[in-house]
Amino acid sequence: MTDYPTADIRNVVIAGHSDTGKTTLVSQLLFNAGAMTRLGSIDDGSTVTDFDDDEIARKHSISAAVAHASWKNKKINLIDTPGYGIFMIESKGAMKAADAAAIVVSAVAGVEVNTEKAWKFAAEFDMPCIFIASKMDRDRASASRVIESLLARVGKSVVPIQLPLGEEKDFTGVVDLLSMKAYQYANDGSGNHEVIDIPDDYMAQANEWREQLIEKVAEGDDKLMEKFFEEGGLSQEELVDGLRRELAAREIYPLMFAAPSQNIGGHLVLDAFASLLPAPDFRGEIKGFDDKGEEATVSTSSDGPAAALIFKTISDPFAGRLSLFRVYSGTLKSDTSYYNSTREHEERVGKLQILQGKHQEPVGELRAGDIGAVAKLKDSHTGDTLCAKSSRVRLPHIDIPEAVISFAIEPKSKGDEDKLSTAIAKIIEEDPTVKFGLAEQTHEFLISGQGQLHVEIVIDKLKSKFGVDVILHPPKVPYRETITKPADAHGRHKKQSGGHGQFADCRIKMEPLPRGEDFDFVIEIFGGSIPRQYIPAVEKGIREARTQGYLAGYPVVDFRVRLHDGQFHAVDSSELAFKIAGALAFREAMGKAGATILEPVMHVEVYSPSDYVGDLMGDLTSRRGRMEGMEAEGETQVIKAMVPMSEMLTYGSTLRSITQGRGSFHMEFSHYEEVPKSQQERIIAEAKRAREEEHA
Repeated sequence: MTDYPTADIRNVVIAGHSDTGKTTLVSQLLFNAGAMTRLGSIDDGSTVTDFDDDEIARKHSISAAVAHASWKNKKINLIDTPGYGIFMIESKGAMKAADAAAIVVSAVAGVEVNTEKAWKFAAEFDMPCIFIASKMDRDRASASRVIESLLARVGKSVVPIQLPLGEEKDFTGVVDLLSMKAYQYANDGSGNHEVIDIPDDYMAQANEWREQLIEKVAEGDDKLMEKFFEEGGLSQEELVDGLRRELAAREIYPLMFAAPSQNIGGHLVLDAFASLLPAPDFRGEIKGFDDKGEEATVSTSSDGPAAALIFKTISDPFAGRLSLFRVYSGTLKSDTSYYNSTREHEERVGKLQILQGKHQEPVGELRAGDIGAVAKLKDSHTGDTLCAKSSRVRLPHIDIPEAVISFAIEPKSKGDEDKLSTAIAKIIEEDPTVKFGLAEQTHEFLISGQGQLHVEIVIDKLKSKFGVDVILHPPKVPYRETITKPADAHGRHKKQSGGHGQFADCRIKMEPLPRGEDFDFVIEIFGGSIPRQYIPAVEKGIREARTQGYLAGYPVVDFRVRLHDGQFHAVDSSELAFKIAGALAFREAMGKAGATILEPVMHVEVYSPSDYVGDLMGDLTSRRGRMEGMEAEGETQVIKAMVPMSEMLTYGSTLRSITQGRGSFHMEFSHYEEVPKSQQERIIAEAKRAREEEHA
């Protein structure tokens, strides 16, 4: 591919809610630019950017993918991103590598939950945006509804730069409000079109919309505003230049219309990307950190020292790790050593590649602003910076969200534990939102993700890509036990079997502690009733016994033990005897101290359109949830509640069902509190049954 200077590169992330046609739009743009020989379809798996087996099978994007096209002497890098809430972190990571966002909105559904989420990500990065109303050819498509919902959610800065010619099956093209020409498309999917005069029945509306566009552009410049008032309009050059400037400043968000599956409007989207969106160096410089961790600025020129950010990793069991990066400064060259300033070591960079989905094309170098990939880096990962050794700088990356749900996992074949760990480590390289580890209390291997579907997809990948078949089941809830009242207890261990016997006697007082205080051991022995060398053994016996629980085998917490008296034998006493006596005293005290079970309670936030709030609150209440309030974020309602962890293990599927996939949730641990008695009986019975099965 031709070597493009920084000024002729455009990096665009394609983002928005699921099922709005993002991947089909990318295929349309690639086809129109001559980068594909046919219009790809997500239905038959022929798109460039949905190449993973899981994506083809599920017919929706799971991870971000990069493609490129040449259009009007510009190189346009397109980053196609998923629209499901559990994968939206892919959109955010991709925005770190882009300079502008094309947010795709369904002309049927209008603005949806993850449309807003993509918009917020773009705002976080201060990123220029174009909105594209897709699926204008579908039943119930409505340009007015899209405009109304965008104005309500985004604001009055959304300005149409096109007028659709028809809607639903009658959508045949658009009126371009910049050139005031109409583009009529053939109905054969070829993208062929003819430029015609605006039909008479559209002229009045076109003049009205163009007037609004000119007025909005003029508002950003005093000279243009003055001319607008004096002459009632702007020249074509003034309008385009002003729109380009206001778009880069995030003062205007142009709205376009398209039907990707029918290949209508694609070439005008490419025109807008090439002529209106900013080049990678439009900010001049960006913020980073020097080798001392202090803020530093990084030039976005290809003449500066090299600096690139790895924004995504693709892990393949056969080809190895492929690192996708954006060059922010200087020129990155193949077969050259660079410094990984994140991990503080030198990294040999092999042959650079540019990507067309999964296909790779080797190149000798990539200039500032371009996007590429390199295989088999030794120790560089997503979020790392590669830079010139002489100018060490670290570029900031996005924060990885905490996992919201965990499941226990075990290999079906015994002895595959190491194979499982290796495979999951490779998946985590691709998707850092996946977590894997051993639960300290339950000793289960837990895999955690952004939702149940997320975890299920990871399980599918383990089998299809790495040949590891696993069993997935809900994790054991980390219940705990505690006491509710003080108690005195006596532990006595005496055994005589010829020769030296075993003898130890201890008396304790047990009392509750506030939540979170765990365990406290106080020595109140006076007069040598228990020699000092045996006292640690009493504490050790109690500590070991408390890990085994009393009611259902869960650790006992939030209590204090006071050791205040005891007896010993000069010959038969030992550390082992006092350890056993301590455990006996603990169990006797638990029987008197009002033992009870505690459960982890989660702080839950549910994000949903207002239509579903009533059903969601009812469902959370049925899960023993306590409502803590509700607030609005635009058109999204945020429900806040405290809900026991045991009731949230499969919440993701219920939320998807209630909200038709439009809701999302986040939860984090809050505190422990007592389990209702009816629930305690069930927990104790299950624990007893599990012990019986284990010893059967």
